[in-house]
Amino acid sequence: MVIALLSISGVMLDSCSPQKTETCAAEDSSQFVTLTDVVPDAILEIRYFGTYNFVGTRIDGYEAPTALLTREAADSLRAVSDDVMRQGYRLKIYDAYRPQKGVDHFVRWASNIGDTLMKRYFYPDLDKSVLFDQEYIYAHSGHSRGSTVDLTLFDMQTEKELDMGGTFDWFGPESHPDFCGNPETGTYTGDNSLSPVGRSITEEQFAHRMILRTAMLRHGFKALDSEWWHFTLRDEPFPDTYFTFPVRQLE
Repeated sequence: MVIALLSISGVMLDSCSPQKTETCAAEDSSQFVTLTDVVPDAILEIRYFGTYNFVGTRIDGYEAPTALLTREAADSLRAVSDDVMRQGYRLKIYDAYRPQKGVDHFVRWASNIGDTLMKRYFYPDLDKSVLFDQEYIYAHSGHSRGSTVDLTLFDMQTEKELDMGGTFDWFGPESHPDFCGNPETGTYTGDNSLSPVGRSITEEQFAHRMILRTAMLRHGFKALDSEWWHFTLRDEPFPDTYFTFPVRQLE
């Protein structure tokens, strides 16, 4: 849900292309695709279109329960899907492209310290006042550049989500890829010393996280060191543009 604080270009063009990232129109969705058109086996559970998320309401800018990505990111995710399908899994998508309006909604929510409706589900170990200082909430998100996705694995044999030992959008060190293990080697250590209340994950849960991570890295994505579910295309086509058009059905 996070990345850098960069400004959107004020120059507006009729169309956008990877070669014009410094001047492309933030309202232009022409280089984006509907994810399920490219990855038809993906399951969608767009959390910010519904109310089961850390805010507790639909997020601004989510006009349809769909997932959008740049064509390049979607093509790479298709390769990931084919990979994990051979292992008995499907991809389940929580979020993909996120308009700046949605990020602004998060910022307003985080500034309202009294709104703790979903605290027990997503940040029970934290005081809401630390969300900016501890970098859980930022004014800009890599999701708005169109090549970042939040996802998990769905086990086709059990017909359930694979147990990752923690929920999507959990605010805490338990969400870090290196929690209880070394993600570079895939080795489980059981070290839960960073958990403020002694939470832990099992060796099996850590291994499940590594299945997702390995497939994503193998097909051109890079991981975030604070969220096991978050990946960005390594060679994203619009590294300097934060798009503003809503999540909707593309024409």
